[in-house]
Amino acid sequence: MKPVAFRATLLNIIGNAFLFALKLAAGLASGSIALISDALNSLQDIAASVATFICVKLSGKEADEGHQFGHGRAEPIAGLIIAVLAGILGFEVIRASVGRLITGEKTEITAFTFIVPVVTMVTKGFMGWHFRAVGREIGSPALAATATDSFMDVFVSLAVLVGIVGARFGYAFLDPGAALAISAWIMYAGYTIGMENIAYLMGEAPPPALMEEIRSAALSVEGVKAINTVRAHYVGNFIHVEIHIEVDKDLPTIDSHAIGKRVERKAEAIGAIEKTFVHIDPV
Repeated sequence: MKPVAFRATLLNIIGNAFLFALKLAAGLASGSIALISDALNSLQDIAASVATFICVKLSGKEADEGHQFGHGRAEPIAGLIIAVLAGILGFEVIRASVGRLITGEKTEITAFTFIVPVVTMVTKGFMGWHFRAVGREIGSPALAATATDSFMDVFVSLAVLVGIVGARFGYAFLDPGAALAISAWIMYAGYTIGMENIAYLMGEAPPPALMEEIRSAALSVEGVKAINTVRAHYVGNFIHVEIHIEVDKDLPTIDSHAIGKRVERKAEAIGAIEKTFVHIDPV
């Protein structure tokens, strides 16, 4: 595992554990279903961050006999785990919120209750910014999913704050109402993260702009007359490319091979491209 990825995932585990303890203490003291739901959200984040840590570590392993193209698919698996846990959590929050709306149980709001969501918003905002930067730097879909989850938590905590302020001023229904909003947001984010990582695992093609960049890079190599075919797909969070290039049929085989190797190196210098397969078409 890259040191920057290790530090980011470790920060995620520690940060979420701190916020879980803080929210749970405030939620139990006040009886706020919104805060308790947010604590459950942090518990889910702890489980997801542990899964991310394990999968990011696995994805960094070198290729071996059983996985000859590496272990890159481990990271999208972490994203799927986050998505599944988000769906389960969202359902549980809905169930608890509806129960609170029916019973009409009141909450005991204190200064501590107000402070916790504000602390959470600041902490999660910083964590999301950091994870997004690191995820982009190393091309990690698991950390990108974690960044999305962190930014989502900022809005979740804002909903919690609205709910407890409303409860403090006599509108008790706003607390479970905020919890329902939290559940909807959690489930939507889980769906988004899940679909993105399914695309990685299914070998979806990269965006058209990247495909054009690959084509342009291959055409820029001296000796390449034209490009017949460019195909690419994700293998985990990395991209494998197949290129068919046209070269002069009268070139010696060793020269054609050298052109193909230059095309390979040129393509693999692009971002997340891990492996390029070049086919020579003599014309």
